[in-house]
Amino acid sequence: MGVSGSGKSTLAQNLSQILQLRMKDGDELHLPESVAKMSAGIALNDEDRWPWLDRIGQYLIDADAENGPGGIVACSALKRIYRDRIRHHAGPVVFLFLEGSPELIRQRMQQRVGHYMQPGLLDSQLQTLEKPTAEETDVVSLSIDQSIDQIVQQALQALKATSINALP
Repeated sequence: MGVSGSGKSTLAQNLSQILQLRMKDGDELHLPESVAKMSAGIALNDEDRWPWLDRIGQYLIDADAENGPGGIVACSALKRIYRDRIRHHAGPVVFLFLEGSPELIRQRMQQRVGHYMQPGLLDSQLQTLEKPTAEETDVVSLSIDQSIDQIVQQALQALKATSINALP
């Protein structure tokens, strides 16, 4: 989880390969109308996000033929109520919160090619972001101010330490 440009998809792809878990980029679960809004530089509101969050939760509880239920989804989950909605549908989960400076994230967004999320929407996402609190014991914060290999190793250590046995 984290704002656009924080590296969610990259981390999810790496973890998916290492852990042999199916992976979905949350962007693929947005309604076409939501993608059109973001492509036009219009921020989504809560009403736009509810069906998307429901689809994320459903993906996590759906089974695939080889691995059963579970998997990895790269998604923003910016507000606690969004994370709660995913928890409601999916049951026990672990959120890996990728956080970094707005300047670093903006720089990454400007370097992306072909992504519908406009860099101008970063400010909206940062305003919407409710950083996880200590009460959310299923959230692990990871700094993006390091190499992807370091982030992956920290994520793996954090997953091993969780009480829900996040690792196969």
